[in-house]
Amino acid sequence: MFQLPQNQKKYLYTTNYSKDEESLCKMEIRSLFNKTLEEKHLFSNFYVDPSRSPFIKKCISIMYTGKTIDEIVNKIDIEKLTSEDYKVVYINATGEDMGFHDKRAIEFKIGFSILGEAKMKDPAIIFGITKIADKWIFGECESNNSEWLLHNKKPFSYSNALKVNVCRALVNIAIGNNLNCSVVDPCCGIGTVLIEAISMSVNIKGYEINPYIGKNAKTNLRYFGYEDVITIGDMNDIKNKFDVAIVDLPYGIFTKITPHQQLAIMSSTRRIANKMVIITFDDMEEQITSVGFNIEDRCTVSKGTFKRHIFICH
Repeated sequence: MFQLPQNQKKYLYTTNYSKDEESLCKMEIRSLFNKTLEEKHLFSNFYVDPSRSPFIKKCISIMYTGKTIDEIVNKIDIEKLTSEDYKVVYINATGEDMGFHDKRAIEFKIGFSILGEAKMKDPAIIFGITKIADKWIFGECESNNSEWLLHNKKPFSYSNALKVNVCRALVNIAIGNNLNCSVVDPCCGIGTVLIEAISMSVNIKGYEINPYIGKNAKTNLRYFGYEDVITIGDMNDIKNKFDVAIVDLPYGIFTKITPHQQLAIMSSTRRIANKMVIITFDDMEEQITSVGFNIEDRCTVSKGTFKRHIFICH
């Protein structure tokens, strides 16, 4: 049961995730909203563009709530809600879906009470109606445009690279809602994290020690029309200081790297960044804390038979 604060804007977000990525989704939600995702929906007083996240599907800017559909209709009538080129859509926010005809009847009843012209195809405004517990919720609805899925089709991709949706979540986990912070990816590989960050207008720089991989990463950025933010060189030579680093730690299965070199990467990251989001194949809590980081949050994400550990460190 929830209570809507008086005179305060409130939003309803719906989410979806696979079992393998549930832990990652919940970490992203904690980073964006500073609250725990208990169900596949959450309420917040804070607005986040749903297209930022690979897991947020819809955002309803709550206008009216009521115990019945008639209460919603009555509030629409009282305030003489007017809109042009609008459409009303029933949103399944809880997973307990209702029948097709019942949904259409609800949409029609709400839509008929709004003053103006409805438009079923390509409406300018979509209003969402849903029910959670014993409350009906109505408001303007914004959907995730999923344009970031186009980033799967890039010229170069490696089987061991993080998935696009994971990289997008990592960027959100790293920056929270500080879109002005400076970010570095010191082991950027083919640039998947860079592409997601740049697409969200995040100030990010990438470094790649392998010239061949770095060249392919530059090609990937160029393919999407993004600025080349990659320096081909050793991260140990980085002189600048960044707010946060996102580190997909190279691993011995795919790259010739020793535990000592892995530790050196974390140590260099401690020098150049105030905060680190690191992805590892092993549970490296002891190594992370040994270079001076404190672990504030952690989760795991699976890809095939591999499980990766993600740590947020300060």
